[in-house]
This record gives sequence, structure tokens and C-alpha cells, in this order.
Amino acid sequence: MQIFKTIHIRKIHIAAVGCIFAAAVAAGFFLPPAAQKAAAVLSAEGQRELPIYCVKTEEKKVAVSFDAAWGADDTDELLRILEENDVKATFFLCGYWVEKYPEEVKKIAESGHDLGNHSATHPHMSQLSSAQITEELQKCHNAVKALTGIDMDLFRPPFGEYNNTVVQTAKANQYHVIQWDVDTLETKRKEGNILFLSFLLEDDIYPIFA
Repeated sequence: MQIFKTIHIRKIHIAAVGCIFAAAVAAGFFLPPAAQKAAAVLSAEGQRELPIYCVKTEEKKVAVSFDAAWGADDTDELLRILEENDVKATFFLCGYWVEKYPEEVKKIAESGHDLGNHSATHPHMSQLSSAQITEELQKCHNAVKALTGIDMDLFRPPFGEYNNTVVQTAKANQYHVIQWDVDTLETKRKEGNILFLSFLLEDDIYPIFA
């Protein structure tokens, strides 16, 4: 992975995570080093179900994603910036965000961006039963489908937390579980209302959904 240059845009109050993941899930995936080490340790204890972190490719591409769980003040600005740079991203939506900002959800969908499921209430999914996980997935799924007609099939667990039950239940609900391998860490920065979105437009590295 090459070192990312950085462009600055104002924070949209949507948690943003840059990642490389499956545009075509059948293409196969690999794990970043930290996840490989964890998987190796856990393999001795039993079979560990893993989400998709990234897709191995020789092409200079990244996939940009946003977790929509907070406010929406800067949604229009973010969509404008993405459009100006010919970028298509994936927005992982929480159910309560969908209910509070239905017009924003429609704008995102109408702009051609992909929609993903980020649960109904943003719980710690690994602490839930399979039935509770299914309820979280389906509530958000149904809310988005009612607004946009879209059947989502990508799911990002809140906090990035998962276990075998989370992954297996998501698959049973026709969802691919998606993590990230590059985090913008904008929630840890102290520069105020600035979002650091990293992708190499200047070096001809383009979003995977472009």
C-alpha cells in the first residue's frame, strides 16, 4: 500500500473511514498485518469468522466509506466535493440516522453512492444474540428500502466489533461484513471541524466504485 496524500474538507459529522474492500466480493480478499496476526492466534483456538478488510489488486484503487451515525450539517458539502472529484463512496447508515435525516439518505442514493447497513441503534453487536443482531440489521434495512427502494448487502459493525455470531448472522441475512484497513482517525484529531479524507487522486488512484 502506498503512502496516502491528504486533502482536507470540513467534517460532516459522519464518521469517515477510508478502506479498500470488495466491489465484487467474489474477487477474494486478504487481511492487513494486524488482522493476520490475530487470525493466526485465534486459529489455534478454533475457527474464526472474519469480515472483508480489503481486496488484493494490482490496480491503484481505493474504496472510500463513511459511517453515518451523527449529524448531517455538511452532507451537501461532502456530496459536492465527492462529485467534483468524480468519487463514488459507500455510506454505512444507522437506522436512527435514516429516520432523522430521510432527505439526506435520498440525496446520497440519488448521487449514485452505495448504501450500507450500520445497524439500527449502533450497539455493541458482539454482545447481542443472533436474534437481536437480525433485528438490528432488518430494522435498518427496511428503513432504507422504504426510502430508496435499495436492498443493501454490505454491513459494517458499529465500533468495528464482531465475533462469529455477528458474521454468521449477517451472512444469514444476505449481508457481507465489511471492515476497513485505513482509518482517517478524524475522531482523534484536535484540529476542529476538519475531516482528513485520504486518497491519491493526484497519483491516479481512484475509488473502486468510480
